[in-house]
Amino acid sequence: MIDTRLPLLFLDVDGPLIPFGASRQELPDGYPTYSSGRRQPRGAGTNPLISRIDPAHGPRLTALPCTLVWATTWMSDANDCIAPWLGLPELPVVNWPEPSDEDEAGRVHWKTRVLLDWAAGRPFAWVDDEITDADRTWVAAHRPGRTLLHHVDARRGLTDADFAALDQWLRTCVPARDNR
Repeated sequence: MIDTRLPLLFLDVDGPLIPFGASRQELPDGYPTYSSGRRQPRGAGTNPLISRIDPAHGPRLTALPCTLVWATTWMSDANDCIAPWLGLPELPVVNWPEPSDEDEAGRVHWKTRVLLDWAAGRPFAWVDDEITDADRTWVAAHRPGRTLLHHVDARRGLTDADFAALDQWLRTCVPARDNR
């Protein structure tokens, strides 16, 4: 059940949780890998990049004052594979429509309109490595409510600074009696 008093946090997987794209100069030893310390989730063995997900992100995500929502092309596979790795419960999932010509020839990310519709007026933060100024401009013109489009560097994934920025912004959206 989604707590409608809390803001939403739309979470992408590839980039924010599974970092990629760093050069050998940036990471001479490659990306760190982790074990979740739990039984290996269904499908984790078929994707070798799952071990790049830091399981410590799970408790940090659940500590944020928000309702987490998968906003990823992993769709329901995120609940089967990523959520157990992170120790998260099953989360709501944004189902993506077929791409359309309304996507303004690639200027605005194809997720942007769908997330605004999904939020249905609720405050939300969107965490993704593909957010651009075009998305921020479009959202500002089409959404009067509170939003945070938070770009994460795909080469690093979520960092302490990202968690701090999200926590600070989300707490401004939570009614005073609900602040933790």
